[in-house]
Amino acid sequence: MPSSMPAAGHRLDELARRCGAAVEGDGSTMIARVGTLEQAGPGDITFLANPRYRAQLASTRASAVIVAPGDAAATSLPKLVAADPYVAYARVAGILHPPEAAVPGVHPTAVVDPSARVAATAAIGAFAVIGARAVIGERAAIGSHCTIGDDASIGEATVLDARVSIYPRCVIGARALVHSGAVIGADGFGLARADDTWLKIPQVGRVVIGDDVEIGANTTIDRGAIDDTRIEDDVKLDNQIQIGHNCVIGAHTAIAGCVGIAGSTRIGRGCRIGGAAMFSGHLEIADGTVISAATLIHDSIREPGVYTGVFPALPHREWKQAASQTRRLRELAERVKALERALAHAKTDDNAV
Repeated sequence: MPSSMPAAGHRLDELARRCGAAVEGDGSTMIARVGTLEQAGPGDITFLANPRYRAQLASTRASAVIVAPGDAAATSLPKLVAADPYVAYARVAGILHPPEAAVPGVHPTAVVDPSARVAATAAIGAFAVIGARAVIGERAAIGSHCTIGDDASIGEATVLDARVSIYPRCVIGARALVHSGAVIGADGFGLARADDTWLKIPQVGRVVIGDDVEIGANTTIDRGAIDDTRIEDDVKLDNQIQIGHNCVIGAHTAIAGCVGIAGSTRIGRGCRIGGAAMFSGHLEIADGTVISAATLIHDSIREPGVYTGVFPALPHREWKQAASQTRRLRELAERVKALERALAHAKTDDNAV
């Protein structure tokens, strides 16, 4: 399966051209790898994106650096100058460390249903199972022990790492990357209470995933109860995320690890959600919203902005004091209201006199 491997060296001026940066210094410097300011050595290129590491710029042993225009004068090393050094680093890293192309073909131990359509340029790994009428697109790579359900569709150049499960009828678009252990299309948590028992509601929808989506290891996305669960183009999902049935995740949204999103929640386009945030079901989150890590969202968010619901960490003794005072806020509010009413009555009596 594809893996990140260092490529042969590239000239610094070539990297500048390909990532849209300006080159200062010796453009013929050969670069083979990326590295951190502290650990980089000869043949490496590093970057300064966070001002707190500026002191390390003077001591780095890298062959070249990526810096913002305001930091260009702080080093005599050959450099790429870019408005956003981190974006430039991402582009350079992609050039220097491209994924290894999968070798087309079907492994002898794979089980492919005769009615499945597997492109000649696709790669099917050991012990993979491809169900009836499933479609595997051009240059797609299906890792070992993956299971592709009946009538499922995998788009061109999409990569599924080992042990990914795609349930029947689910759709994944082009150029997606799904990491090991992800489960796409399991039943949503649909139950009806009947007297003292639970009745399972059939989950008849699908999961439909757009193009250029990345799904982290052990992330689970439930199929819709009636309509489809939808993950739009260029969504980036970290590891161990749970997305419930009938959710919609808008294009270009990024969600960090361990987030839980209950069913029928609609996350807008271009949102950023911190790790371990939790969403109640049937919510609407506006485009461009930022949710801080570990924040609990009970109500819909109609206006974009940064939303935080985390109590900052304190030494335990101080936290207990703060928690105790917080529990008394309702009582304190009632006492303040009572005092305000008494004051208002007193003023009324004075005016009457």
